[in-house]
Amino acid sequence: MALTPLPDSRTEPDGSAVIRVLSYNVRSMRDDTAALARVIRACAPDLVLVQEAPRFFRWRKAAARLARSSGLVVLSGGAPAAGPLLLCSLRAAVESTEDVLLPLTPGLHRRGFATAVVRIGGARLGALSCHLSLQRDERLAQAGLLLDRLASLGVEHAVAGGDLNDVPTGRAFRHLAGTLQDCHATAPWGGEPTFPPGEPRKRIDAVFATPGIEVLGCGVPDGLPGVSRADLRAATDHLPVLAALRVPAAK
Repeated sequence: MALTPLPDSRTEPDGSAVIRVLSYNVRSMRDDTAALARVIRACAPDLVLVQEAPRFFRWRKAAARLARSSGLVVLSGGAPAAGPLLLCSLRAAVESTEDVLLPLTPGLHRRGFATAVVRIGGARLGALSCHLSLQRDERLAQAGLLLDRLASLGVEHAVAGGDLNDVPTGRAFRHLAGTLQDCHATAPWGGEPTFPPGEPRKRIDAVFATPGIEVLGCGVPDGLPGVSRADLRAATDHLPVLAALRVPAAK
């Protein structure tokens, strides 16, 4: 079934920017990379918050290949952020980037954030991609660090998203949603569960926005023109989350 149209990217007369933000766990590009690129291109994002980007042998070339095949450019992240990666369209003018490694719990996987501040149209926006821990207590602590990091970007408006490894009733998810807008809950659009891709049952991937950003629609783009279920299943082991947001002009 075709989805109701999601607003296209544009700059409004008042300087505010309508942008599309896509969050996507790409499982180190171990699956069908052509299908992955087709999904991303069909979503026409201004920003892509990637998780599980390649981070070992020739990771820079792999990130560049993903960006090029998707019609985007690499913004920040990858190996220096332990997997999160940011891609952007040429609409985005980059002010700053920073890759952040989180405290390592012995015996657990290293985690990090890819962050940036960009200008799109007349709007100034912070962005953060994350992949939170599988361990409950560490995941909750990382959610707190995510909020701290967004606050430290020095911008009024920001988006964050990624693979939370948590559901909306979980402590980490609820901690984030207590401060930020859970974009799908604010303006439901498309599908809701994101994992596993063949028969999705859990919503563990999400896009969040700071107060003041208008959420125009957010969800899994199953049914978006150009996005086939076959490609969604073949691209990786998570479904993507696409959000359309109106970001006010910078003051």
